[in-house]
Amino acid sequence: QVQLVESGGGSVQAGGSLRLSCAAYRYTYVNLCMGWFRQAPGKEREGVATIYIDTSSTSYADSVKGRFTISQDNAKNTLYLQINSLKPEDTAVYYCAADYRGLRNCMTAIQAPAADFRYWGQGTQVTVSS
Repeated sequence: QVQLVESGGGSVQAGGSLRLSCAAYRYTYVNLCMGWFRQAPGKEREGVATIYIDTSSTSYADSVKGRFTISQDNAKNTLYLQINSLKPEDTAVYYCAADYRGLRNCMTAIQAPAADFRYWGQGTQVTVSS
């Protein structure tokens, strides 16, 4: 099955930047939807951004639009999340996820309470201090 390994988390001050990476293994490109999700202590998991690998189409949550950028490097089998202008409310465990689904469902996945993605990484902690 698909395996995902996140890295790049850490502790930073508000206004700083981080780039999270997600290495993917044992996957195929066709109909592959990948995304970043986050979960803060005591809160529900929320979608951050998704990307449809076949076309590089992207979608973002309103709370991160303009600050976060999701991208892919197929040659390196890696998904990235560039995070700029970090805010304390961005503090959470960030998870990389993958699923096989159509473009529309990939683009709207972050709007659902549960994205129901099939494959998940272990998560990487992002902590933002004020």
